Amino acid sequence: MTRIFFACDAHGSVPVMRKMARVHQTYKCDVVMVCGDLTGKAIVPIVEEKPGQWWSSPFGSKEKYKSSQDLEAAKKAYEKRGFYWFLTTPQELAELQSDSGKVTELFARLMIERMRDWLKLIEENVPENVKVVISPGNDDSQAIDDLIKASNRVVYPIEKVVEIDMDHSMISCEWVNSTPWGTPRECPDDELMSRLQREFDRVAAYDNLICNFHAPPYGTRIDAAPKLDDKQTVKVRYGTPDMVHVGSKSVRTMFEKYQPLLGLHGHIHESPGIERIGRTACVNSGSVYTQGMLNAFVIDLPKKADGKVEVLNISA
Repeated sequence: MTRIFFACDAHGSVPVMRKMARVHQTYKCDVVMVCGDLTGKAIVPIVEEKPGQWWSSPFGSKEKYKSSQDLEAAKKAYEKRGFYWFLTTPQELAELQSDSGKVTELFARLMIERMRDWLKLIEENVPENVKVVISPGNDDSQAIDDLIKASNRVVYPIEKVVEIDMDHSMISCEWVNSTPWGTPRECPDDELMSRLQREFDRVAAYDNLICNFHAPPYGTRIDAAPKLDDKQTVKVRYGTPDMVHVGSKSVRTMFEKYQPLLGLHGHIHESPGIERIGRTACVNSGSVYTQGMLNAFVIDLPKKADGKVEVLNISA
């Protein structure tokens, strides 16, 4: 059988990315897939007030570091959460606060640097007999795509058919249905339907087809997220978040129509699990990247079209 290690939504967490470069050793997988939302969401200035003393304020209150050891611990804590830290001075910080364009440029530079470091880590540590597939998600800027494409060790699967093995092909779509956040790769669900149809049109058969679609299918156990009010605040009922389905109706419709073998999804961090839509097994590994943990599925593909997908959910 062909064994896939599938994870998603790393969001720039350095410990998660480092683990992804080693999972082949433990799980003896043939294919390593990291799909969707690869990059971080925030930058954190670490300000040097005077020699040997620094501070930052990522969550509103000022945190002070009075030694190089404290400073290094802070850097690692931010990297675990996927934040991009940078050293600066009070004067430079004031200049950034007055110029949003400079902030955008800095964010892009730090994001590219971390992606480049991660790809280098994969190139240096994952042997050539292991296929590595990396695809962006709705939160990711288009700026990272060329980096992935340029790697001679990584498969960029967007807008193409990837042969996972002799029996199984894969199509991909990184776009999702509309969200409250206005992310770079989202669109109304009817437009997403057209994007998905273009991917299905690339193949002639569906029995052994794998669909790497970042958006999970609507109305399942893998697409439930906290309900938000008009101010984007989580609505709570009886002390717990009120959960609603936020996945794609188009993904569900296409799975009901074509019945592919496997759907690989992410996007909704709170809803890891397995769901079946007819014969199609759908998985979402969820994400706890802020804790530096790597959630994933290990999937053994069947040799025959009528075989069952064997799935093991893991936390690494």
